[in-house]
Amino acid sequence: MTADAAITIWGRRSSFNVQKVLWLADELGLDYHHVPAGGQFGLLDTPDFLRMNPHGRVPVLRDGDTTVWESHAILRYLAARHGGSAFWPQAPAARAQADGWMDWAQTAFQPAFLGGVFWGYYRTPEAQRDATAIARSIAETHECLRQLDKALSDRPYLGGDALGLADVPAATALYRYHELDIPHPPLTQVQAWYERLQQRPAYREHVMVPFGELRGRLDF
Repeated sequence: MTADAAITIWGRRSSFNVQKVLWLADELGLDYHHVPAGGQFGLLDTPDFLRMNPHGRVPVLRDGDTTVWESHAILRYLAARHGGSAFWPQAPAARAQADGWMDWAQTAFQPAFLGGVFWGYYRTPEAQRDATAIARSIAETHECLRQLDKALSDRPYLGGDALGLADVPAATALYRYHELDIPHPPLTQVQAWYERLQQRPAYREHVMVPFGELRGRLDF
């Protein structure tokens, strides 16, 4: 990771969506420059940043003359440009399988866990928590995890025998899920998947990041 690298990634390391991008960038062995942004680092409302992303959010990636925002758009861009067949297979059916898991993570798993449990329980001050909503989100999270457990019953990774783009969005949530003081029902295949992921240096570096700064904070 060098300051003069062609690729630059903006975002704070404790951001879930930034973690996805940094993890994949390292899995692909890319030389990139990381600029902390958002939260305590600011920058998001500056004219320069808003020219890159008018929505003022991270992550943002710049690769030469190309600028990409939204985490899943960045993941697909990196996979298509730098991932080769392992992360961007030529067969449309194989790419569609990864797309399905990525979209499912964004529309089902992330709203249940990150939006409902992580925000509702961990990031919300205790006096403001909605216990009923949190319990409902925990149940929805466990239903999503049971779906993952079933999908992983005959393969080590969601896309097959090796880590692929299908894994990244859902797998990024596993560290926070396991670190929270909430029920964790036994899910044999998900646990084995998580243990495999923990053996990957890029996963440990970018996903297994302490997040204590976010406890009880709704401001970023």
